[in-house]
Amino acid sequence: MNKLLQHILFTFLVAGCLSACHKLDMPVESKLNPENFPLTQAQAILASGPVYTAFANANLTREFWFMQSLSTDESILPARGGNWLDGSKYQQMHLHTWNADNGNVGAGWTLLTSTISTSNLVLSILASSAATPDPQIVGEVKTMRALSYYFMMDNFGNVPVTTAFGDTTQPGTTKRADVFAFIEKEVLAALPSLSTTVGTSTYGRPTKYTAFALLAKMYLNSVVYTGTDRYADAVRMCDSIISSGKFGLESNYKAMFAINNGPNTGGGKEFIFAVPNTNAATSSGQTTGQFFARYYLHRAMKAKYHLPYTPSGAVSIMPEYYSYFNQTGDVRNDLFLRGKQYDYSGNPIVISTTNVGYDASYSGSDPTAAYNYELNLTPDIVLTDVKNFDAGNDEKSWAEGYRCIKFYPDSTSTSRNQDNDFPIFRYADILLMKAEAILRGAAATNGQTALSLTNDVRTIRNTTALTAVTLDDLYAERNRELVYESWHRNDMIRFGKFEGSWGYKTDADLNHRIYPIPTFARALNPKLDQNPGY
Repeated sequence: MNKLLQHILFTFLVAGCLSACHKLDMPVESKLNPENFPLTQAQAILASGPVYTAFANANLTREFWFMQSLSTDESILPARGGNWLDGSKYQQMHLHTWNADNGNVGAGWTLLTSTISTSNLVLSILASSAATPDPQIVGEVKTMRALSYYFMMDNFGNVPVTTAFGDTTQPGTTKRADVFAFIEKEVLAALPSLSTTVGTSTYGRPTKYTAFALLAKMYLNSVVYTGTDRYADAVRMCDSIISSGKFGLESNYKAMFAINNGPNTGGGKEFIFAVPNTNAATSSGQTTGQFFARYYLHRAMKAKYHLPYTPSGAVSIMPEYYSYFNQTGDVRNDLFLRGKQYDYSGNPIVISTTNVGYDASYSGSDPTAAYNYELNLTPDIVLTDVKNFDAGNDEKSWAEGYRCIKFYPDSTSTSRNQDNDFPIFRYADILLMKAEAILRGAAATNGQTALSLTNDVRTIRNTTALTAVTLDDLYAERNRELVYESWHRNDMIRFGKFEGSWGYKTDADLNHRIYPIPTFARALNPKLDQNPGY
């Protein structure tokens, strides 16, 4: 479908460019142009497709995810004998020493600005159509643009704001509080036109509840963004979702993130807005969309999960983060690979190597003797070369770190792509956000307290109900519930924990709560001011 959408838009754009640049003697009836496309809602949906394609780029669950996870105590990607050093861009994420040339930061910026630019383009196409633009589709595209601006504001602080496609005037930097006000105004204006339908027909497109969830995130973090408390508004937005009765907590937590998740399976009740992914290989052979398993699975697990590629095993969960999974009976404890590893027949996974291949520090008499090692994942990640962020290239080092397999490996794929859809807003998050806003001072509503809301989540995850709840309890619950969903950096900043120490990171610079504007972006637009501290 994405290829079809891209083809339609490309054809339309070519036709528009030709008509604008040349006087043609004969009209080209077979081409798409503003007089014949888009005229119906179905055509408008097709015209809006490139916005979703741009947002669902592989950067969303790769470099952008690295920015949200590797910068926190959630996960780490060390080098292994020089593998994955990659110009120190992952080391910089962990140590908070990134700069304006960091590849992850640049890719995150490109993901968001590309989606914004594509949204502006599609809105101009809809506006130039011979038919009156469909208000719902216009509202959806504007909400996608607002969501992208939200992630821009959250990650980069002061950012340029532009809404006109083709405007050659280079925008200056807009203050974070003003970006917040712009996003809020855009979402509130789009709300009346957005659909209340929840299901297959709107899956992957923003509904009213997507807009409510986005506003709830903004209001909950308003003190960070603007210095102003908006906790009561956060509760109001959460209530708009809760009172709709269209969402609920899923009883099968792991199924929400399985390879066949979607509107009718897995995350059906909990997903307010998700990015659909496919495991189909692209025509060029490049990987797009979601492919977490490539990063977290140990190299020796290719056969166990029937994968068509050898995973890298590069990303491990941090022991500091894993310590939150300490609740007896909690189904979320089963998200991790840890200790001895077995295949589906119950046999240990055996790696055939040598004494020195298993342990580079081996000092015995026969370093090259054969050694069969039963894979055993250990919790700690120990750097043998701290300067180069290197954990070592022997088998013992590759097995360091537990692995989070929340987004389960896709054994049905013929490429690295996975079919697991990626949630942006989820109902459990809404309940925990409302609980937090109440704990921070907002009034409880509809008979729901911070304690009852937290226990609603804990109970369905099969762990003991609390008798009282604090902000620290709520923070721990968010860590358990939302692991690997790209919200941990956002949470750490709001809870004042981003300047703490974990692993090998000691940096406490408040300027690092936001990333630098990439060098290439400022080269293209000299009006952009660099963020403080960079």
